[in-house]
Amino acid sequence: MSLAVKKALLLYGALFILIIGVGIVMGAPFGVRLMVEALAYSLIALGLNIQWGYGGLFNFGIMGFLMIGGFAVTFVSVPVNMEFWNSDGPFMLLKVIIAAGIGAMFIIGANKLPKIGIKGKAQKIVQIMAWIGAYILYRSQIDPAAEYIEKTSTFVGGLGLPVLLGWVFGGVLAAIIAYIIGKICLGLRTDYLAIATIGVSEIIRALIKNMDWLTRGTLTVSPIPWPVPKPQDFQLMGVDTLQSFVFARASFLIIVLIVVLLALFLIQRAYNGAWGRMMRAIRDNHIAAGSMGKNVKSRQLEIFIFGSVLIGIGGAILTSFAQIFDPGGYQPINHTFVIWVMVIVGGAGNNFGALFGGVFIYIVWVLSEPVSQALFINISEISTNIGWSAIPDIESRSLQMRVFVLGLVITLALRYAPRGLIPETFHQDKDEEITANKS
Repeated sequence: MSLAVKKALLLYGALFILIIGVGIVMGAPFGVRLMVEALAYSLIALGLNIQWGYGGLFNFGIMGFLMIGGFAVTFVSVPVNMEFWNSDGPFMLLKVIIAAGIGAMFIIGANKLPKIGIKGKAQKIVQIMAWIGAYILYRSQIDPAAEYIEKTSTFVGGLGLPVLLGWVFGGVLAAIIAYIIGKICLGLRTDYLAIATIGVSEIIRALIKNMDWLTRGTLTVSPIPWPVPKPQDFQLMGVDTLQSFVFARASFLIIVLIVVLLALFLIQRAYNGAWGRMMRAIRDNHIAAGSMGKNVKSRQLEIFIFGSVLIGIGGAILTSFAQIFDPGGYQPINHTFVIWVMVIVGGAGNNFGALFGGVFIYIVWVLSEPVSQALFINISEISTNIGWSAIPDIESRSLQMRVFVLGLVITLALRYAPRGLIPETFHQDKDEEITANKS
């Protein structure tokens, strides 16, 4: 057994003890809920690890894909809104789709003009006119449709389909959006790609937040169904309140665990195969990989889509578990920065490192607030007893401590484990080989 495997097993053993300790101290319902959310975040971290750890793609638009996954499961699983389907709303949306299709044909036709001899400035003018015409045509249909739907039925509603189908749709919709973004942005240099994906994420957030006719915007959608019986269902079976929460959340946990393990199995097989070696070669030196005949941009687009699928599914899981879709609740620090910390601390390029980082960092992120609050309360009591003033605004200060603790963790990790706690196997083996040769 190599040193790297022993270290990984030791870290996972310590993490298991931490999880058990949290469950004992905080209670089983809280512990199970924490693990459901931590595993969902670890699935998202695996998606980012595919993009950055395998392909070196700086995706800072994670929040946008999480919102796409949340919207997808909401649209699929929320009960049907008969007020919408019994109104003129569906017919008006059909006209919107037709208008969008005609506008797309205008744009595609303008791009094909060189084939009939129209090039240069003439083509540019036609392209601009095509975009303007398509925009005007689309807005002429969507504005009255949106106003009508919001007045008559509030919003479109859902399809009333199984929640698990909503998770799948979250991945599919994220893949479609990732394809569009990738075709536009993946030609950019790494730092420009990061800036571009931040902008795209904010565009997605603005759209979802303001499309009240489709998403209800800041009014939120709730409750979103679960794929398993909820606590109320167990209580109807005669189970007491405490155990009902444990049983319901444990059932949800089992499904999420299966999804994460299945994703980990498939990704690990791909990582150890020819596809994974090709992706690492492109990441380490895309010029050399291109000179060997590899289609670098196509492979980067492929890996960007694969990672976005997992991020979209993770976003769908989090939304369905919370039972509410609130576009206003998505914040970059919670839904982008924390996930980057998970991959960096866990170990970029190592699936088991990303999984470990996802669970560990989320536990630290959640527990830092109550632990800080308890610490501040005790210090405040001591300072009051000795004649000093009490600590003001303990609750807000405790909430701010989450960012401080996370910053401290990533600082220590970068200082003492710059490649992560469970680094990429290739680099670990290389380090051991160099150490052996020196000795």
